Amino acid sequence: MAELGKSGPKPEIDVRFFEPPTDLARCFTSFYLLEVRLPPGEIVTDYLQPEWSNLRFFESNPPTVQLVGSDEEIHSPFVVTGPSCGSVRFSIGTTRTWGIGLMPLGWARFVNRPASEFSDHIWDGQTAEAFAAFRPLSKIFSARHLTDDEKVDAVVAFFRRLAGSPRDEERIITTHEAMIDPRMCEVRAFAEQAGLTVRTLERLCMRHFGYPPSMLLRRQRMMRSLAAFMLAHDKTWTQAIDGTYHDQAHFVREFQTFMHMSPTDYSSMPHPVLGAFMERRQKVWGSPVQTLDSPGRRKNRSPE
Repeated sequence: MAELGKSGPKPEIDVRFFEPPTDLARCFTSFYLLEVRLPPGEIVTDYLQPEWSNLRFFESNPPTVQLVGSDEEIHSPFVVTGPSCGSVRFSIGTTRTWGIGLMPLGWARFVNRPASEFSDHIWDGQTAEAFAAFRPLSKIFSARHLTDDEKVDAVVAFFRRLAGSPRDEERIITTHEAMIDPRMCEVRAFAEQAGLTVRTLERLCMRHFGYPPSMLLRRQRMMRSLAAFMLAHDKTWTQAIDGTYHDQAHFVREFQTFMHMSPTDYSSMPHPVLGAFMERRQKVWGSPVQTLDSPGRRKNRSPE
């Protein structure tokens, strides 16, 4: 594992994003292909930020993945992360990784189990029965006779066959849109903007988003700060801290709660994989927050 403040081998990183089709756009953050190249036997360590559920398929050489604060490690060609409010550490070598980010509507359509039961946990997708329906995707991603674009077409067809229409679909969409409003700080205002009572909002958020409304707003605020920091040229927290924090001490406490480390420790670490990923996403989508934004809010898109 990389030590705080120490730089390890510098990987070559390529990231390609594939836009989901219009009929599935609100289900996914994106489909993406991440290629990491390192000298033989070398690995780098980085940290995922809080995110929605993700399905990750590794064509070879899968990484070691661990939820920070947990002793459990996953080493599998198919790794699933549930909705998270914490950081996930991964040590990765040369590989090709296909990622599918499931937003709350995608979770409701394709998993259809209470998201709160899967929050802040990681699974070996090859053995966890809750995600057995997604195992055929491994064959698609490992198919040598398919081009990358053909693999994406096959994945889209797979999800179209699997998709249901959850009863709460419109409520999930309006709640998600209300949640990402950067002015949103209070649960009552959140419920009002979503057109729900506070109690109904709490039930819906726990089932489809994985957390109560108050935690979702806190996480969203933290992710705005983290995204601003990761894309800042000077890499300081001064301008990155979201304006809705009471003061810097408030931010530091929240950072420790979510990331299980201090902002200073986090900023002293190299982020060779996540940094490249977020910069590429910013260029392509105009949105640096890979898993907490909404397709309806993507702007300034540039072509691949």
